[in-house]
Parts: sequence; structure tokens; C-alpha cells
Amino acid sequence: MALHRILLFCFCITSAHLTANEPESGFSSISGYVYDQANGEALIGANIFLEGTTRGASTNVSGFFSIPKLVPGTYNLICQYIGYKTWSKKVVITIVAPEPLTINLQPQTLRTEEVVVTAEKKRTIDRLFSRPVSRVEMSARDINAIPQIAEADLLRALQTLPGILPVSDFSSALYIRGGTPDQNLFLIDGADVYNPEHAFGIFSTFNTDAIKSVELSKGGFGAQYGGRLSSVLDITNLDGNRKEFEGTASVSLLSAKTTLQMPLGKYGSLSGSFRRTYFDKTLGPSFDEIPDYYFYDSNVKAFLDFGPRNKLTLSWFSSYDNLNVNFNTNSEIDAGFLYDWGNQTGSVRWTHLFSPQLFANFWVTGSRFSSQFEFENVVDVEEKNEISDVTAKGNLQYYYSKKFNATFGFEHKWLDGRYRQSWPGGKVDAGGAPQHSSGYIALNWKPSALWDINTGFRMHFFNSEKNYYNPSPRLAVKYRATDTINLKVAVGRYHQYLHRITRPFFADIWSTSNEYQRQSDSSHLIFGIEKEIGENFSLEMEGYYKDYHNLYSLDQNLSAKVIPTYYENEEPVYATTEGLFHKGKGYSQGLELLLRKNSGAITGWFGYSLAATKYQIAAINQGEEFAPRHDRSSTVNLVSNIDVKNAWRSLRHRSHKRDKGRYTLGINLVYSSGQPITTPSSVYITNTMPDIDGTAGFGGGGGFSAFALYPTTINKYRLPPYARLDLSLTYFRQYKNWSMAPYLQIFNAGNRDNVWFIQYNDESTEDKIIQNVEETNMLPLLPTIGIKFEF
Repeated sequence: MALHRILLFCFCITSAHLTANEPESGFSSISGYVYDQANGEALIGANIFLEGTTRGASTNVSGFFSIPKLVPGTYNLICQYIGYKTWSKKVVITIVAPEPLTINLQPQTLRTEEVVVTAEKKRTIDRLFSRPVSRVEMSARDINAIPQIAEADLLRALQTLPGILPVSDFSSALYIRGGTPDQNLFLIDGADVYNPEHAFGIFSTFNTDAIKSVELSKGGFGAQYGGRLSSVLDITNLDGNRKEFEGTASVSLLSAKTTLQMPLGKYGSLSGSFRRTYFDKTLGPSFDEIPDYYFYDSNVKAFLDFGPRNKLTLSWFSSYDNLNVNFNTNSEIDAGFLYDWGNQTGSVRWTHLFSPQLFANFWVTGSRFSSQFEFENVVDVEEKNEISDVTAKGNLQYYYSKKFNATFGFEHKWLDGRYRQSWPGGKVDAGGAPQHSSGYIALNWKPSALWDINTGFRMHFFNSEKNYYNPSPRLAVKYRATDTINLKVAVGRYHQYLHRITRPFFADIWSTSNEYQRQSDSSHLIFGIEKEIGENFSLEMEGYYKDYHNLYSLDQNLSAKVIPTYYENEEPVYATTEGLFHKGKGYSQGLELLLRKNSGAITGWFGYSLAATKYQIAAINQGEEFAPRHDRSSTVNLVSNIDVKNAWRSLRHRSHKRDKGRYTLGINLVYSSGQPITTPSSVYITNTMPDIDGTAGFGGGGGFSAFALYPTTINKYRLPPYARLDLSLTYFRQYKNWSMAPYLQIFNAGNRDNVWFIQYNDESTEDKIIQNVEETNMLPLLPTIGIKFEF
């Protein structure tokens, strides 16, 4: 409660300043939107300022900006954005605020001339200072340039940053600063996504060609987000080209995909994308060993512009996986199982400008994740798993003055979770329909050019079989220590009302807080320092500490503990989560380093993280602390993208040329310490049937003996270190009205045998017990090719 009181005090002090300073009379404001002149897409993060003054602003995700409390007069308004020509215009400010401006920025170069990544016109240290604590922003160019398996992948691209880890080569799931994937909030155009992975986690569900912006908060996020403990990944898809028809098409060894954009008259635009794997149609029919499996994902987005004060966005996203396994391909009767799973989300967003100082977004969203499993002609077992929500929410931004801004809003979710499983002799039919309401306010105070203080408060009300009320105070402070150094700190309290049951090779099962499981809680404490090094380099270092309370882990012995809720036709029915979980606590702490170069013929970053995560659950490891499977002590990442021709010219001190074709080399190197494992301390034999002579001895006589291992301390030992080098080579060629980019990707170019897990095999004889250790490795060297067209 001490943390709550401290942050609430800071919040009240900031509120008092907001209401007591700078009277309204005699001032005016200027506001507007910034767009790409070539396609009409709103530009996020454009820099707008009044020349000769300290007044300015940056555009939000809708391309909107506002500069409030201006003294009437004549100003020169300037707008700058990386890769675009500087825009300027003389504006006359009067007491009456003018209509919102529309600024169209002209791209600085044509694609045929764009051979070197240009530097931002805004200084690196200023850009870092304006960014929230622990915020990561990644462009589509960054995502597509990182070597991956078969094709660019958003989640795997994020795994190259410090503090973000996978659990294996077979997983694109994000383990962020010690948190688990269920503790990440995934949003696409404002709607929740509950399962962002294809192929049991190998690939993500997001088509990188359709992405406009990606914002990831690794911790300490503001009051406008809630409901998760660890992080927020907010994805905005392209609105669509408002000027002309535009498209891309790609083919790789994995899939084929396309993204199309077109104008809707003078009122807006339409964009859509579709991706599908096709090895079920190519390799599958020729090889019986390859199961019948495919996935697809698609999205459609319409943007309607009704003027500067009203805009409407409609968005739809869908992903689907289908697996059909036949145990006996030589038989006329199918004997196997069917398994399918997928997401559907939809959102309607109304953007409204109440005044030059009050900007608002209102959403109605829906999201559903479901999976279904059933055996065919094997055993009568069937499973259905579903979680869905309908959400109404609003976010309002009030630009009060140069020193004060406020963001406030609300969110209400109607949740519905259900898990059904039936088998000979019983069934599970558990679920519920809780509601989750929250409201928040966040205040931004800039007492001087050196300080930036954000206070926030979010209140949760979770209505289920048992009601929960939880306050969530937040505080973030940024200080400009020198002309090239920023200092940052953030602290906050977070709550989560969804709990996950993880299963290998199957979709996770979600349950909600109820009378048996409370909400999970976490507190974040983050310190950071940022340094500008010259014009092209930046150095970021952050230390963090997170604690966890009410962490839930599935009880592996639940079959002996769970009591039927009732009986149906003399068969047990389990309808609650009572006895399903163990409850515990934990903490994560770490230090992260990121050295980044954002411009020039060679771009990329070097990252290092030193971290430790510990859990403590009374029923596991005799109540002592242990490291979870995803814990990694040290991780090193090196990512580089090299424009080959111009890098060579720079080395030879020759001027850059504008070529129609260019080669780009991508490098991704990762090294990390081994994952924790539990090794056996001893071997023992269990006898379930007596020998013929009535004894139960080992070795013979017709008795049945089982080989078993007795574990040591949970996760006390580590697997060997993990290392991998990925390479890619892309050739980009521009023609008059279209371009192509064939590419080669090599995953694990060194063909290193990285250990996934180990098994102990029983090869005992009548005279002695023999156990052999067998390693199972992750993915070997995987070369893939593909080609991308733009038109």
C-alpha cells in the first residue's frame, strides 16, 4: 500500500498544477493532421514546431497534433519527418482558433533513389527523450530486414531486442523481462488478440506487409493500458492508399501472400492482406509422413474521412490453423485426430476532434479465440476451447498548455470463456461470463525543458463469482541531465484477471479470475539512461525489477485432487477451476544495454541483457525458489543491415550513387546462456505386477517393472549455451511502375546443434540398470528463398 500512497500523492500534486496554472483568456491554439502526400497515409511521430520559439508537438497514431496556448501573432510553422521534404508555412494566429490544418509531406526521394537510410532531422537525444520509458518502436523496414525462418516475422524480429526472449527455435512467443506470453497484451487496431501464433508457435499471425506501426512497451507502461502484467504490443495496420491502387505480392517456400490498397473515391481508402501456407498442396500429397496442415491469416481495413473533425475506421483480422493427422495412411478407414484453432477480431473506431485541444478515439471491438480437437475412429474424446470479448472503450487527449496535457478514458469488457472436454467416463464443462470495467486518467507535466513527469491512475473492477477492485497507480519521470544524456525512471502497479494453462503442441486454455483464483499482481520499477553518441549512434541502458503475486501454475496431480461438481448419467462433470492451480509468487530483475545506429549504409544494433527470474510455489521444489524454463542469465544480440554497394563505396571514400538495383545483406547473431533443466538424482524401479513365483524382483519371472527417475532440485542445472547466426541477401530492383526483390534466407547458418531438451532412455538388462542420455536439438541449417513484388 505504500507504493499506492506515494504514486497517488504525486498524481494529486500534478492535478493541482494542471488546474491552477495559466489562464485561458488571450490565447489560441493550432492543430491539424500530417499525411504522406504520395498515398494519404497518416504519419506517426512527425515533428511540428513554430520557428524561433520553443513551441512544438509530435503527431499521434492518427497523425494529429495540437500546439495549445499560443499568443496571437504571425508564425512560421515547420513540419519535418524522416524521408520527407521539410514543409513550412506562415500562419496567423488570432484569438479564434483556426480550422485544423492538413499538412501533406512530399517524400524526399523516389524508391529508385533511396539507397541509404537517411538520418532523422530531429536530434537523436530529443527523439529518445520524447519516447516513453521502456518503449520500443519498430518500423516495417526494420522487421523485413532481419533474417528469419522463410520470411519476415514480427514476433521473431522483436526477439532480437534485449529483454525479449524465445523459449526455443520452435516458438515465436515473447518472454519479456521474465514474464510469460499470457502476460503480454496484444492489440491490433485496438482489438485484443489472445493467440498471436501459427504452427504451434513457430510463426506469428501478423502479416508484416500490412503493418503500419508497432509500439512495444516492455514495462512501466502508462495508465491507458491495463489487464496484463508484463508488456503491451500495440499494432496498427495500414489505412490504405488514398491516391491510387497499390499492391505487394510475395512467394516463399513457406507461403504466398499479398497486400492490396486502393482509394474509396475522395472519402477514404481500403486495404487488405491475405497469407496462406501451401505445402499441404505441394509436398503433402507426395509424402505420407507430412501431416495435412495449413494456416492462413487475413485482414481488411477501411478508412473513411468525413472531414477534419470526424473519421471512421473499420478493421477485421482473422487467423486459422488446421491440422489433420492420420495414424495409418495405408488403411481405408481414417484413424487419427483433427485439430483446428484461430482468432477473429473486429473493431470500429470513431475519431472525433471536439476542439483544437480535445482529441478523442472511441472503439467498439470484438475478439474471439477458439480451438477444437477430436479423435477419428480411435477413442471418443473431444475438446472445445474458447475465449471471447466485446469491448467498448474511449481515449481522450486534452492539450491544455505547453506544460500540461491530460489523457483520460474508459474500457468495459464483456468476457466469455468456456472449456469443454468429453471422454468415456466423464467430461469437463467449465467457464463463465465475467465483466471487466476500468477507468483511467494520466497527466503530463513539463515544468521546464529539462523535466517531463507523467502521473497516472487506473481503477479496475472485475465482476465474476467474486468481485475484485484494484487500483493501479503509475508514475514516469524523465530528466535531461546534459545536452546528450537523458535519465528516466518509471514505477507502477499492474493487475491481470486472465490465467493460462499451457500445453505443449496445443493451444493454451484461458480461465478468468473467480472465487477460487484471484487476480495476479505485479509492481514495476525501472531506471534508465540514454546517451547520444555523435549524429548516428545512441546508447540506452535500463535496469528493472518486477515482483509477482498470485502466479498460478497447473497442478500436475490434479486428477487425484479435483472433485466433480456434479454427476450426469452417473458420470462425473467438472465445472469449476477449484483445485486446478498451485499459487505462488516470484520476481524478475535485470540490466539491458542497447547500442543502435539508425542511419547510413550500415544500420543495426547491439544488445545485451543480464537477467534473473525466480518463482516460489509452495507445492513445487519443496517451497524453495527456482528458475523457470524461460530464464536466461545472459543474452547477446547483434543485428546489422548493410547496403552492400554504398558500404563498399564508403570504405573506398567514393560518393554514393543512385542505382536502380541494390543488394542488402542482413545479419542476426544471438548468443545466450543455457536454459535451466531438472536432472535426475537417482533411478528406481516400480513393480505394478508380481512375478509368477509371487516375488516382485527386478529382471524376470513375468512381472512388469517400470523405469522411473527421481529429480534433483527443480531447474538447478543448465543446458549448454545457445548460439545462432542467421544471414539474408536481398536484391532490390526498381522498374518503371513496379519493383521486385528476390531474397535468400539462411537460418542457423553455422548449423549449430542447440540443445532443446534431453531424455533419459532405459536400456537396463537383467543384471544392471543402464540409462542413456539423448539430446534433442533445435532447428538445423535452413536455407529458404523467396521473391517480393511491389506494384
